Amino acid sequence: MSKTQQVLDYAREKGIIRAKDIEAQGIHRQYLKRLEQQGLLIRSARGIYTFAEAEITESHTLAETAKRVPSGVICLLSALSFYGLTTQVPFEVWLAIPHKHRPPKDNLLPLRIVYMSGKSLCEGVEEHLIECVNVRVYSLAKTVVDCFKFRNKIGLDVALEALRECWRERRCSMDELWHYAKICRVHNVIRPYLNSLQ
Repeated sequence: MSKTQQVLDYAREKGIIRAKDIEAQGIHRQYLKRLEQQGLLIRSARGIYTFAEAEITESHTLAETAKRVPSGVICLLSALSFYGLTTQVPFEVWLAIPHKHRPPKDNLLPLRIVYMSGKSLCEGVEEHLIECVNVRVYSLAKTVVDCFKFRNKIGLDVALEALRECWRERRCSMDELWHYAKICRVHNVIRPYLNSLQ
């Protein structure tokens, strides 16, 4: 089997591939460039390619982002949108990364970086399979609490809408919300809003 065919088969199976993955199989990245020029692969970010005939879902950019920044976690507006809990559709992918990490340099993937550390970064991470890619997304309760923590970035109205909707639909418990409010150190901010729900 030719190396071109190997790359194509791998891309067909995975949907989204990294140049690193191809090189790890002993295949030079020039094959990716050739397949892109032939219209069989689409370059969506630096070192990230999508199979041209792949079934693209509305969460495609989340899968691309997970391939591009494996240490990141989908958060805030992007997580709310993933859970179907906001009327806003963000044009950027909101991504939490560790404090000392550098954000990706290319502008092909529109990212909105949020820096977190400690338990605030690590707790409440769930893995969801999107287009054969493991995507790390904060749980709904953690996302709602993060909206209060980052209310200056996204607006208090968005945080309140998210809290009301998730409570109305019984998608997270008071205990879960309170747990993450303590971790994110916003328990004093969120307390009156939680009290108003009971």
